[in-house]
Amino acid sequence: MASHRKSRPTGTRVAGIRTPALATAALTSVALLSQSANAAPEADEKPSLEEVEKKVGDLYRQAESATDKYNAAKEKTAKQRKRVDTLLDDVAQRTQKLNEAREELGSFAAAQYRTGASAPDTATFLLADTPQDYFDQTQLMDRMTGRQKVAVDDYVTQQSETMKKRQEATESLTTLTESQGDLKTAKATVQRKLADARQLLSQLTAEEKARLAAIEKQKQQEAARKAAELAREQAAQQQAQDQAPQQQESGSPAPGSGTSSTAPADSSYATKAEKALAFARAQIGKPYVWGAVGPGSYDCSGLTQAAWKAAGVTLPRTTYDQVTAGTTVPLSQAQPGDLVFFYDDVTHVGMYIGNGMMIHAPKPGTYVREESIYYDGESAIHSVVRPA
Repeated sequence: MASHRKSRPTGTRVAGIRTPALATAALTSVALLSQSANAAPEADEKPSLEEVEKKVGDLYRQAESATDKYNAAKEKTAKQRKRVDTLLDDVAQRTQKLNEAREELGSFAAAQYRTGASAPDTATFLLADTPQDYFDQTQLMDRMTGRQKVAVDDYVTQQSETMKKRQEATESLTTLTESQGDLKTAKATVQRKLADARQLLSQLTAEEKARLAAIEKQKQQEAARKAAELAREQAAQQQAQDQAPQQQESGSPAPGSGTSSTAPADSSYATKAEKALAFARAQIGKPYVWGAVGPGSYDCSGLTQAAWKAAGVTLPRTTYDQVTAGTTVPLSQAQPGDLVFFYDDVTHVGMYIGNGMMIHAPKPGTYVREESIYYDGESAIHSVVRPA
């Protein structure tokens, strides 16, 4: 019996496609699409070296900003904890006085009960053993009534003040808890930013690391050139100032000094600055550690704070507070000891030592060192502040 099935065509059959040419084209398209899908993410996930450098720099600056928030929260937490302890001690003392006032009122109440002072005068007279006893009790209670009034007033005052201090202590404890939360958040942010930066750097090849080092070297050379340029400018200004008195005596103006506005630091500032700089130089080589204030390690504002403290000048803890703790001066008039602040959000600070150079604690993984104030470009410089 003949079969009614159609004979199968020769050739390859893939996914219902009977035509060999169409099947081959489909396979080729799928393969190309697959390769494109796999290749695109790889291109996107591999940033350029310049992008990596910028991203790492941004992460370090963000970590410094978070470090300042951490430092502020830590300082606030310490102050708040001290205030809470003081308030709790005060509440305990006031509670003791309140208990003593309560006991005194209790003794008055007992005395009234024993002498019958709470009874009507007629009943007290009739119940007294003798008329003289009545008059003695009345005279005693008159004196006691005055003392009792003082005791009651004292009790009411102590009770009111104790309740007020308890409320203050409760509010301070709430603020302390919030400060501790801010401290924890800032710390986590710093750690996350630093971890991200380390992760990016760890993905670089040896060749990329070498190229990155070459880029950094070029930046350092440019920073040194700019520092030398500033040093020459400041030297010219100083020479003009030194010549000005002589020119005034002779009646002729010094060359180029017609509108000099340079305001040199006074001798007392120079003396303090010398002490601060001596301290800062002694810290060179110590590691940067975020949140550290010495003596074994520092962050940027911790170093400047400690240096000026050695000179007898108290600075705030954070960069954005230190930037307001003095007189702002033009960069061209910077003197040794002045504080140089960086970036729009004022997240870094160094101490000027002259000739366009500073001492600072740069970033995690580095050490306290001397470096050009142009280390991250001229645009990174925010302001110069004379703190004393």
